[in-house]
Amino acid sequence: MIRVLLVDDQTLVRAGFRSILDGEADIQVVAEAANGADAVRLTRELRPDVVLMDIRMPEVDGLEATRQVCADPRLSGVKVVILTTFDLDDYVYGALRAGASGFLLKDTEPSEMINGVRVVARGDALLAPSVTRRLIADVVSRGRRPEPSPRLNVLTAREREIIAVVAEGLSNDEIAARLVLSPATVKTHVSRIMTKLDARDRAQLVVLSYESGVVTPGWLS
Repeated sequence: MIRVLLVDDQTLVRAGFRSILDGEADIQVVAEAANGADAVRLTRELRPDVVLMDIRMPEVDGLEATRQVCADPRLSGVKVVILTTFDLDDYVYGALRAGASGFLLKDTEPSEMINGVRVVARGDALLAPSVTRRLIADVVSRGRRPEPSPRLNVLTAREREIIAVVAEGLSNDEIAARLVLSPATVKTHVSRIMTKLDARDRAQLVVLSYESGVVTPGWLS
């Protein structure tokens, strides 16, 4: 059972999301929160598998709440997914840097939301849609050109190749097909890379790839 915490300051939005998710046999909404402070408190109390986190909320916003949740070592198993709209691009990237595992647009199809919760719960980053990759590339490209990071020196040539493909939002199966490897081998490489770079999950590998120059912003254009 995937346990979910819904966080949004709009009651009707929470009710809609709950009705969608609670209809699935493998997903259970364990609680709701209307602001970031309650989100952090309930996350610490209930330890949900996934937190669906709105960005703009009173008192403590979703960005700060995400930062607090992801910085707490006791909550390392909790995955945060940002709920947002297109006009919040900068906030989305900030949330990914803070430790979020990806994001969903609020007007997404119900089936995509359900799949997104499952994807994040099993440890993948919710970064596959092309709009997501384009958004990240655009935001990162506004900053200075990244310098090669010495952190990457611990990676082998194959691991550098794989982290670059992970940054495109590809799944293990897709990476395996591109690099002519087995999915199990790819999974082992990705796990080893996350351990070496002390990354929380695949989303953090994407952020690190852009910031360290492994992937050049604009590759989607």
